[in-house]
Amino acid sequence: MKSLYIGGLVFDGRAEPKEGLGVVVEDGKIARIAPAGEFSGFSGTRIDTSGCTLMPGLIDCHVHLVLPGEPSVMASIRSHSVQDTVMRGLELAQSTLRGGFTAVRDLGGRDYIEISIRETINAGFQLGPTIHCAGKVICMTGGHGWFLGREADGPLDVVKAVRENIKAGADHIKFIATGGVATPNVDPMLAQLTLEEISAGIAEAQRFGRKSTAHAQGAPGILNAVRGGIHSIEHGFQITDEVMAEMIKRNVYLVATLAALDRTLSKPGALPYYILDKGQRFYEMHRQSTLKFYKAGGKLALGTDAGTPFNYHGENAQELKLLVDLGISPIDAIRAGTGNAADLIGFTDRGYVKEGYWADLLLVKGNPAKDIAAAADRANHRQVLKSGIDVHATLGPPLKPQAPRFPQLAPPTF
Repeated sequence: MKSLYIGGLVFDGRAEPKEGLGVVVEDGKIARIAPAGEFSGFSGTRIDTSGCTLMPGLIDCHVHLVLPGEPSVMASIRSHSVQDTVMRGLELAQSTLRGGFTAVRDLGGRDYIEISIRETINAGFQLGPTIHCAGKVICMTGGHGWFLGREADGPLDVVKAVRENIKAGADHIKFIATGGVATPNVDPMLAQLTLEEISAGIAEAQRFGRKSTAHAQGAPGILNAVRGGIHSIEHGFQITDEVMAEMIKRNVYLVATLAALDRTLSKPGALPYYILDKGQRFYEMHRQSTLKFYKAGGKLALGTDAGTPFNYHGENAQELKLLVDLGISPIDAIRAGTGNAADLIGFTDRGYVKEGYWADLLLVKGNPAKDIAAAADRANHRQVLKSGIDVHATLGPPLKPQAPRFPQLAPPTF
């Protein structure tokens, strides 16, 4: 069946939204893009997009599908069984898809559960976003995220950890270059993996065609990752002039994840003390570093760190508003969440409105290049397509959690 989207604007993922185009979707792909006048005799289904913008489905370059957004990441991992995490992770992936995100990059799972979710979706057993997985994060002994990662010490052990992730089916590799907020007893400003360790790991990943990313918040660790050949920096709290120059020279993306601290600090009274303390200390530094990098011409790709405290899957589009509120133009924010994100991950068949690409599309009310709320506010989402499938018509709304039900027992006879 052919469907024609016509009447409104088309944003291809890079250029300004254009008027006067029609987009035909057939067999799950974008079959044709042409001036509207060429479709006068079209006999398939016509979708009137007047007053709307047809754009690529959004892409989140930093999520954790095994984390549901509870106050303590460490406690969350310890309190949920593997079986519960599998079922919950699939629902969180589908919540993300309902929220307009047709692809995600998972940057740290648990026991490779997220890879199983990816395979279930890829096989067509379940509808969900395209998922690229890092597997287990690679950290030093006792480093940030050690409770869900692969601890490795020395270049040879780091190389072995990379190979283990590739064996498990990882699409890319994530290294922990500094301390972090959600792990107790580590300092986000201090480097963790050494330059020699992270360089060896990145080289091994590249040898097998995998890109690498680094959790890196303090400047010394960011520099280690960038000089080691990393493709993207996650968070980037302390982007000094030296860091900025190195990143721009080497075309390294920044995935800022502004939503992480913004949502974490939204309920300060519910947080473990160490998360609250570090979040408050680095919140403004993080924001100013992101804006500084953008104004200098650095490349941004959208990421949310969804799954961290109160940072819920399905609400990923809030990152667009946070970027614009910071001073980033609406057009650059949606580029970060479409074409830039696709380029960073390495997609060659999705992430743009382009003939021959999969029809992973988002139809929004208004023009997000002028008013970011068109894409950032889910109330303005008119339709989400995944490989041409109408997501909301297929999945329906999320089910509301219910209290456990128990069988009715006969009253005691004594």
